Amino acid sequence: MARRGSESATSLLPVAPAAPRAGARARRPSTLSAWAERHTGLLLALPAVLLILALTAYPLAYSLWVAFVNYDFLVPGHAFVGLRNFAQVVNDPVAQSALVVTVVLSVLSVTVEFLLGLGLALLMERPLAGRGLVTSVLIIPLFISPVIVGQFWALLLQRPFGPVDYLLGKLLGHPVTIDWLSAFPWNFVALVMADAWQWTPFMFVILLAGLTALPHEPYEAAMIDGVNGWQAFRYITLPQLVPMILLAITFRLLDAVKLFDTIFMMTGGGPGTSTYTASFYLYETGFQNFHLSQATAGSWIFLILTAAAITVLVRRLLRAGADR
Repeated sequence: MARRGSESATSLLPVAPAAPRAGARARRPSTLSAWAERHTGLLLALPAVLLILALTAYPLAYSLWVAFVNYDFLVPGHAFVGLRNFAQVVNDPVAQSALVVTVVLSVLSVTVEFLLGLGLALLMERPLAGRGLVTSVLIIPLFISPVIVGQFWALLLQRPFGPVDYLLGKLLGHPVTIDWLSAFPWNFVALVMADAWQWTPFMFVILLAGLTALPHEPYEAAMIDGVNGWQAFRYITLPQLVPMILLAITFRLLDAVKLFDTIFMMTGGGPGTSTYTASFYLYETGFQNFHLSQATAGSWIFLILTAAAITVLVRRLLRAGADR
């Protein structure tokens, strides 16, 4: 009885937990691992950020230093010269002419591409047989290198072997001897034609996407009210298409001001310096004449001017999108 009572009393006592085995002790996370868990997103993005800084921020900072020193292969040393490089670019008549040529060619090219792209988009918006095939053919020039485009158009327009003069002569009924690549204004016409041939499909694709996204209800109400096609285009299509138009023009203009490849292949900047654009001027100054500091200063001036123009377009685009 005494033994049985002692066993029951012992069973009522609280049982102590078993001692943990060696190697199975609970491990608290270290401070470093806890910090890593809280900043996982930052750690994942850090390699990309460092790569972007290495490929963009450092070259920009280095080019800014080059713009303020005498970095010239013909002159030893890198003496600090202040704003002299910028002054040389601003006072250079070739640089001034190149800026004007850049603006003229960019505006002409983008205008022609916009008008042709809008016309093609309006045409291809309608249900037509083989529309998919025609659209695929139209966008082929987008995938061709600008260097090849320039060489292709140079072969077409080159006298006396290019077929353009011959075909125009057959069409007009008398010999045509236009010097497309050397005579003014035909050299500008040739450059605009080559650029428009390659980049009109870009305008076409964006504007066609905008047209197909427009609602149909306003057009149905306009048909009931007896509105004709031109009035519907002017008062319904264009106002709703303004954001897409501004988007297409902004992207295309941002690329058009950098025109270099087709000029290099077709006119070589000539005759003389008459078809120098800003990009071609910077190339000739930096890599042909080896005035790298002056070319770098010109690049920064060109960057600031381009950024100012694009900022105006982007603000207008955002305002149009908000109003819509």
